[in-house]
Amino acid sequence: MTNPTTTPLGPAAKAALGIGALGVVFGDIGTSPLYTIRECLHTLPPAEHAVAVVGVLSLIVWSLILVVSVKYTLFVLRADNRGEGGIFALLALGRFDRAMRSRLNLGTLIVLVGAAMLCGEAVITPAITVLGAVEGIKLVWPGVENLVVPLSCLILVGIFGFQYRGTKFMGGIFGPVMLLWFIALGAFGLWRIIETPIVLRALNPWLGVQLIAGHPQEAAVLLGSVVLAFTGVEALYADMGHFGRRAIVSAWYGVVLPGLTLNYFGQGAFFLSGRSSADNPFLAIAPEGPLRYALLALSVLAAIIASQALISGAYSLVRQAIQLGYFPRLTVRHTNPDQRGQIYLPLVNVSLAIGSVATVIGFKSSSALAAAYGIAVTGTMIVTTITLFFVMLRAWKWPVWRAVAICGFFLAVDVVFFSANLHKFWDGGWLPVAMALGVLAIMVTWKMGKMEIFRRIYANEITEEELKKIASSKHVARVRGTGVFMAGNPTGTPLVLLHHVKANKVLHETVVLLSIITQEVPYVPDTERLEVREIGEGVWRALARYGYMESPDVSALIEDIAGRGVPLRPSEATYYFNREMIITGGDARMWEWQKHLYSFLSRNARQARDYYQLPPMQIIEVGLPIQL
Repeated sequence: MTNPTTTPLGPAAKAALGIGALGVVFGDIGTSPLYTIRECLHTLPPAEHAVAVVGVLSLIVWSLILVVSVKYTLFVLRADNRGEGGIFALLALGRFDRAMRSRLNLGTLIVLVGAAMLCGEAVITPAITVLGAVEGIKLVWPGVENLVVPLSCLILVGIFGFQYRGTKFMGGIFGPVMLLWFIALGAFGLWRIIETPIVLRALNPWLGVQLIAGHPQEAAVLLGSVVLAFTGVEALYADMGHFGRRAIVSAWYGVVLPGLTLNYFGQGAFFLSGRSSADNPFLAIAPEGPLRYALLALSVLAAIIASQALISGAYSLVRQAIQLGYFPRLTVRHTNPDQRGQIYLPLVNVSLAIGSVATVIGFKSSSALAAAYGIAVTGTMIVTTITLFFVMLRAWKWPVWRAVAICGFFLAVDVVFFSANLHKFWDGGWLPVAMALGVLAIMVTWKMGKMEIFRRIYANEITEEELKKIASSKHVARVRGTGVFMAGNPTGTPLVLLHHVKANKVLHETVVLLSIITQEVPYVPDTERLEVREIGEGVWRALARYGYMESPDVSALIEDIAGRGVPLRPSEATYYFNREMIITGGDARMWEWQKHLYSFLSRNARQARDYYQLPPMQIIEVGLPIQL
């Protein structure tokens, strides 16, 4: 996808980006009014709802201002890696992964925890948003409660079933629909505010503080429910590369924040008028009849859109992890030839679908599922704050006192909200933690296994001069054609080449040692993509650089290499790969369960020949037994 931050845009294009951001970035946070007020009031005695709602509104609106308007739009969104955002952009900008070959440092582990928590959110978000919307039928058509779970599962199956069509297909109407959604939120809210303007007292932050102080026993539960108001805030940063910071900030201040604030205050005003209950205050603000039916239908559609945002984000997150060596290779399909950021990962899609449907069946209501949501959201926020601190020091070159002051304040807010959700652990908060631990185990194990193999196998001491001697040896016959040997180490000699020469005593007239390097940037310019140099005796070394948002295409690389003066015919080239065969029981610096897990992942990972998009008839794999 063209980076919107690097190309001058006209007013029409800027407006299009802003509307597009509404459909992708703000889907999750935009559907929070479906359940936030309800969950906050459920934590307080029913007799106090009419009075406490003003304090609840104060907590919600000022949380949105502190977390979204201050922390994310003013600071986090400025931490872009060549226009791209996301947790792995912080990994690069914070320089956690530099000069790391034999171990994972603490900073990298913290970033991986954040990435794993986001994967947990990607499972829970579709479930809670769809459930929260479908539950509205209980108010419109009483007595159909038994249809909520089956209908929610059916909608989720439909959402995931069409993902293969790509984001362009799924998102064709998302932006305009979400614009209509926020207009509807603001309109219904404003109507009720005009009826009961006293609700505007909630703009006073002191009322929220008084509510917390007056209910010390319920304070933690109440703050844990307030978190629901800004779920999905990480999407602002994760999807920044698709729309640019300016479009996201403009959409937030121009459409999203006004719409959300008016709707929350409208729900509160209707409570103060005595005409609403805590069962479904969102739908209650719409008058009975066609308008309420229309709002219900629009909320279901908005919930579908909210689900889509984190599903697409999960694809990008896993693809980045694959490129940076933290996840096994998976099938990645590009769904739009004009926009390289639009991808589809079948295995990730199936995993998310199974997880979301199982979550709906297991929890059965958005209220029960709300307990599982807060820990994932606030845990990710803490990781973002910690990594942002190192970005301020290492990338922005800020003085320590300024970074400590700003991030210390943000961390204090994050910890308060995180602590307020800990009581939910046994009520459902264990779910995102368990999912995050599972994803984290995969990422850490895969990275450690790859580093161990690199240390044992690929960091050999066969120099280029020694390789020239091997190539010129009278004991090695040179045959016509080109051999392309995939080299994990861009400075050594691939082990697969040594095995080939030892077994066959032959070498092609033209030999290319090709290394694919993933750099800590989202995209590498075409002018910097390829470096080719001659070693001698018909041996060439090629180094191809890719960003973590890109997928390598070796067939296209060979065409470029041929264009650099290397005497080869792409159609006649033979590609050589090592095929790792993992044996456990060795002395590798890994737990025994990690060795077995790595062996399982290695056997089931997508083969390199497929990942690099090579013709199968031109590939030779050489078995490489490795004992970990």
